[in-house]
Amino acid sequence: MNLTDLQTFRVVACDLNGQMRGKVVPGSYADKLPSGSVRLPFSALDVDLWGTDIVDSPLVFESGDADGMLFPTDRAPCPVPWLETPSAIVPVTLSNEDGTPFVGDPRHALARVLADYDARGWQVIAATEMEFTLVDDKGDEPTPPADPRNGVPLDGGEVLSVSQIDAFAAFFDDLYAGAAAMGIPAETVTSEAGIGQFEITMRHGPALEAADNAWLFKSLVRGLARKHGMAATFMAKPYLDDSGNGMHVHFSILDSEGNNVFDNGGPEGTDTMRHAIAGCLAAMPASSLIFAPFANSYDRLVDGAHAPTAAAWGYDNRTVAIRIPGGLNGARRIEHRTAGGDINPYLLLSAVLGAAMIGIKDELEPSEPIVGNAYDVDDLPRLAADWTAATDIFASDPLISRIFDPMLIGNLVRCKRQEIEKFEQMPASTHWRALLERV
Repeated sequence: MNLTDLQTFRVVACDLNGQMRGKVVPGSYADKLPSGSVRLPFSALDVDLWGTDIVDSPLVFESGDADGMLFPTDRAPCPVPWLETPSAIVPVTLSNEDGTPFVGDPRHALARVLADYDARGWQVIAATEMEFTLVDDKGDEPTPPADPRNGVPLDGGEVLSVSQIDAFAAFFDDLYAGAAAMGIPAETVTSEAGIGQFEITMRHGPALEAADNAWLFKSLVRGLARKHGMAATFMAKPYLDDSGNGMHVHFSILDSEGNNVFDNGGPEGTDTMRHAIAGCLAAMPASSLIFAPFANSYDRLVDGAHAPTAAAWGYDNRTVAIRIPGGLNGARRIEHRTAGGDINPYLLLSAVLGAAMIGIKDELEPSEPIVGNAYDVDDLPRLAADWTAATDIFASDPLISRIFDPMLIGNLVRCKRQEIEKFEQMPASTHWRALLERV
């Protein structure tokens, strides 16, 4: 794609909540990008859900709200299928004046975690499964969208219904075409248990690329839904009495010769896999803020509701947080099932892969794998009970401090405390509007 042929294009970085922050610039700016001449305040990535400065952020009030330099990532510019006028998105990261990474940038946080794997000659291969819900948001509360075939609102969930997908065939045709144009490897689509709820799986690839794909895909889904007269949301719980949206992450590790370090030739996996599982379990309660970043997120974390609520693992068991899927031994991998759809993909993969590396480095051993229903086991470590508790735990946990830079930890904690206060001042009946298309 030749950016200079476009009237404008979008230069975008990822903020703490996974929203795109940046600028719309003329096509002539294409030549300026490699040099870092396009700039953005550091504080732009440290804003709350509404894009408001954090009142006690040192990036604003101690540094004089200084600018950093924007540099394109290795992701190629991609079209913006939901806009009428041709344009492009150029994903960028924010760097300091000397060219070093700004540690408050979520994409840099993931790159920092992956550097530990690189140092061992390893490559993390990851894939995501992403759930979203189509809704009608014209009223005082979200309601199911109309079936395009007859104009009648959907009246229930249709688990694995091909007919439900066919009803929205025009939307999904555009979604697959848009994903292909943007370089997003969308694979299967399934109709899920919730009303108007669907899941898209992504083809596996390098972990940083997988996070990029998830981040771009969320904007694609939301943008195309609007073109089709609906809204799409990745809210963890669009309806209190219906299924919530999750985001599962699958990952394995390849050594320098391309061998899967989790594969020992049998179904049980290697010692390295067990250590990685143990690390994920150990850091899970303190990572609750990453997996469930809003009050609405905790409405999804209910026992028996297909969302993990405790740190447990097992083989081919969908009631646990860490599942080891069956299948070919050579494809042995870890499935992390805890996160809601409302997460920041870069912070999610940072938390998961950072915890796995701690387990590997420390040679941690996991508890016994759960056989049967994990919700019936009483003595498992639990995720944080609510948004406030999750924020407090994240702020001071020693494992979190090994995964994330202190600046990012402080920024995220201040951000969430400000959001907690603002949501408390809003009528509960309006909370959904703040979340609907922002997460």
